[in-house]
Amino acid sequence: MSTTTKDFSQLSQMHEEQLPVPKHKLHDWTHFAGLYAAEHVAATEFVIGATFVALGAKTMDIIIGLLIGNILAVLSWTLITTPIAVDTRMSLYTYLQKIAGKQMSKLYNWANVLIFTVISAAMVTVSSTAVRFAFDIPAQLNWYPTNIWFVGIVILVGLFVVFVAIYGFNAVSEFSGICAPWLFTMFTSGAMVLLPALALAVIGKTIPESWAEFVNIGNQSIWTGVNSAGEPGIGLLEVIGFGWAANSITHVGLIDMALLRFAKKKSYGLATSTGMLFGHYIAWIAAGIMGAGAAVILGKTIAELDPGDVAYYALGWSGFVIVIVAGWTTAITNLYRAGLAAQAIFSNHSRRDTTLVVGLAMVVIACFPFVFTKFLPLLTYAGLIVVPVGAIVFAEHQLFPKIGYTRYWSKYQDYASSMPAVASWGLGLAFGFGLNFLDVMSFYYLFIPTWFFTILVYTVLAGSYGAKKTYPEAAAKEQQFNELVEDYQQHLAAKEPILKKDISEFSKLLKMLAFAALGITLFLAAKVLFGSSDEGTYIANRETFYFYGFICTVTYFVAAYWAMQRGKRQVV
Repeated sequence: MSTTTKDFSQLSQMHEEQLPVPKHKLHDWTHFAGLYAAEHVAATEFVIGATFVALGAKTMDIIIGLLIGNILAVLSWTLITTPIAVDTRMSLYTYLQKIAGKQMSKLYNWANVLIFTVISAAMVTVSSTAVRFAFDIPAQLNWYPTNIWFVGIVILVGLFVVFVAIYGFNAVSEFSGICAPWLFTMFTSGAMVLLPALALAVIGKTIPESWAEFVNIGNQSIWTGVNSAGEPGIGLLEVIGFGWAANSITHVGLIDMALLRFAKKKSYGLATSTGMLFGHYIAWIAAGIMGAGAAVILGKTIAELDPGDVAYYALGWSGFVIVIVAGWTTAITNLYRAGLAAQAIFSNHSRRDTTLVVGLAMVVIACFPFVFTKFLPLLTYAGLIVVPVGAIVFAEHQLFPKIGYTRYWSKYQDYASSMPAVASWGLGLAFGFGLNFLDVMSFYYLFIPTWFFTILVYTVLAGSYGAKKTYPEAAAKEQQFNELVEDYQQHLAAKEPILKKDISEFSKLLKMLAFAALGITLFLAAKVLFGSSDEGTYIANRETFYFYGFICTVTYFVAAYWAMQRGKRQVV
């Protein structure tokens, strides 16, 4: 039967997020490289860079530990998250409902709506601190706002985030694709610009002449090995765990099925390395250097500085832009996730509608600075909440077929009971937080035993409730439905406009101009680092970087956005 004669009425009434991603909407690896690079080079990198200082890490532990931890995170995305996302082409929210029913999925999705709305709000608050700094609005030190102009800034910054997020994955990836190369450039440049200030303070000259001198600068002025309480700080194993666990909510917790379901190949999970090996490695190290350098210039400690302070003294007016843009890129991606979770709850409404409502709530929350000051504890505990559900889905999808259990067994029973999933989640939470309470191991590694414990519990409970049985009639209906979905999506693909790649000379010129602006920025930063023979020359070179670096920033965004818009021409 041809696709034109099949009955697609049932599918046409469903929102696209409730169905697998069609083949014609898949993306290549560059989309994910840009997306992860932009999301994980965020304004919070300034905060986390300072956190390692406060925790008392040592320089070599940072350099080695973060490299190992972030490689483990990339492997988690590649080996755990992406295979399930590519197999199912569904977000975790939709897939969880398919395997565990509405009761379990609603509980979980409500938790995700709250978690990602607050994370987005924290990013908007961070972005607003840069604007606050630029307009000399007092710092917001209470849990509530104390200045009406700050509230106005939060609303404007937040509404931009909502505007981009409601337009879906393409809008998110396009925005991230523009921002990522610039964010790479600015974090690298900021470290080069402020390293001479540290070198002058520690060794009396503007540039370390050897690796040993660089490590000495780090040990004396940045990562001293002594925490904020004056006691010995965290070691190599804790740094590795921090790097690995920082995004456990999205890789082992499977939240990033929402993004990676659009990947053409499972190997595209490796594209997360742009975010981990730059954003959570180089950018964290660069943020520590920038924070320590700004502290030297201002005569304060890193703990006394907010992202706006650090960014301004590292990058000048471009620093305001980086805090705003870096906050936006993370806020947009997390609001997109929150909108997906909300749409899974309110399935009669479109993702745009749910993202809009959640986004407006996010703007209100962002007006209260406590979401920023409590961001790191929130992120850490959120990972422990989500990881057990990731374990349930991993067991159902990957483990059950290998041990002779039936995948989707609960659906084939018409969801007669959600007890195995709900109980496994609850027991996983009790196990993880119980280990934390007993303090039997480093908090950063708790997600690992919690994940394995939940897999074991769910497998045992699911086997008791019917996963060991076979359901041939229900499985046949499932196969027929999947074939109908594939035919329906082929039918829709035939109606899609054909996109024509823009290869005009003017568009090539715009792209060249954009990357030339980045190249000039790096050249100016390198001149500050390598071309400053004394303190006077250093200050002069730094001021030159501030001025021309900002011109390059404006040039880059105008040229890159214009080139992107020209590249979206269609053949009618």
